[in-house]
Amino acid sequence: MDKTETVIGVIGGSGLYGMDGLTDTEWRRIDSPFGTPSDEVLFGRLGDVQMVFLPRHGRGHRISPSGINYRANIDVMKRAGCTDIISVSACGSFREELAPGCFVIVDQFIDRTFAREKSFFGNGLVAHVSMADPVCARLGDALEKAASDCGIDHVRGGTYLTMEGPQFSTRAESHLYRSWDCSVIGMTNMPEAKLAREAELCYATVAMVTDYDCWREEDAHVDVAAVLEVLTGNASKAQDLIAAAAPALSGSRNICHSGCDRALEVALITPPEARDEEMAVMLDAVAGRVLG
Repeated sequence: MDKTETVIGVIGGSGLYGMDGLTDTEWRRIDSPFGTPSDEVLFGRLGDVQMVFLPRHGRGHRISPSGINYRANIDVMKRAGCTDIISVSACGSFREELAPGCFVIVDQFIDRTFAREKSFFGNGLVAHVSMADPVCARLGDALEKAASDCGIDHVRGGTYLTMEGPQFSTRAESHLYRSWDCSVIGMTNMPEAKLAREAELCYATVAMVTDYDCWREEDAHVDVAAVLEVLTGNASKAQDLIAAAAPALSGSRNICHSGCDRALEVALITPPEARDEEMAVMLDAVAGRVLG
């Protein structure tokens, strides 16, 4: 297999609407057959590493979690040449030891969303990708080392529960999710992680804790003002983390040992003669490698 040059894509969540330290920067509009992405895409370099940045909520935080076009976002990142996606997301904590300011390098998800398009595939061209291990271990390793090098309080491993939002949890929901052994809660990483897998992109999440949700009855319930106060410090640490992780991920490689870049090889179930041609055209970036 030909070697692939690494292009690191960063999807920035609440509080992270740009990237410091990039050179040769240019915001570019990339069109997607799946609709309008959250914003233009920022191209740049971090030393020798090609970087691509997309603000998940758009600059100015204009788009709610349910209003994000997750399919268009992942599609344009693939069209921009990304091989790896680092998702940076604000979240609430379900564990006492995961205090505001802690970063959780997530390894599992529970998807409780219900109002979002969750797949690039569908009637006319069906595919079923494995989500048993939804994040790339290679990216997780690099992020863990970078967090240690930067002195960032962090935990490797944990389950991120994605709720629909935009309201925060009820106290009953918060206690339920704690009983499921979830670590953090957010509103944006699903179906993002599923779509990244369908697009054969390596994907990892850094969940930045801003609050304790509402399960700690001795605390005031979570509110936007409290979240925003923590976001500023988290965003600065996220910039440092990405800058530290990028060099370790740079260069070229043959394959991803986690199999992320070959996820579709055993996923397509509709035979070529039965496939919807218009859908196949829409999937040129996401699945062109296997559709031919």
